[in-house]
Amino acid sequence: MYFRLPKFIKRVFPSLIWNIPSNDTVYLTFDDGPTPEITEWVLEELKKYNAKATFFCIGKNAELYPQILHKIRAEGHTIGNHSYSHNKGWGMGCERYVEDIDMANEILKTTLVRPPYGRITRAQARRLSARYHLVMWDILSRDYSKVVSPARCVKEVLPHLKPGSIIVFHDSVKASENLYHTLPITLKHIAAMGLKCEAINL
Repeated sequence: MYFRLPKFIKRVFPSLIWNIPSNDTVYLTFDDGPTPEITEWVLEELKKYNAKATFFCIGKNAELYPQILHKIRAEGHTIGNHSYSHNKGWGMGCERYVEDIDMANEILKTTLVRPPYGRITRAQARRLSARYHLVMWDILSRDYSKVVSPARCVKEVLPHLKPGSIIVFHDSVKASENLYHTLPITLKHIAAMGLKCEAINL
């Protein structure tokens, strides 16, 4: 079953970015890295199609692997902020949540933020929107799920691709089996549709 956020969520959070209007471009994004070997594999796959993407990095991972963070930028991709600790916003006070994002941004230095798990309160969104662009998605690959097979992961993405889509993958160990299967197929499909993959720059 295709996972889609209820429409009322978008109405409740009008400042969040769910897609980016375009006639010829889609936006691949990767959450939870940088992760040794996996992020570097993603970069090599993107290079095969001259595709650019946005990597929403966890601050503590970026702190551990600054060389991978540098490589992402050096190859023309964009860095986003996926918090320092990867906590769910629903379980944190506003001050603490904003502090965690800001702590990550001391390392990541970006205006793009994606809330971990997509869980953020209205108060947190209001505070962060004053200084950051909050980027969500309209296609979630569910590559991280143990109940989603590689074949199912492909079906979560390909039928729903359209110009302006923001697609979420994860460059993490947990998601790697589905990612390794689905990303090459997705890149080939995007090229066959005559679409470009660009990084998000806001």
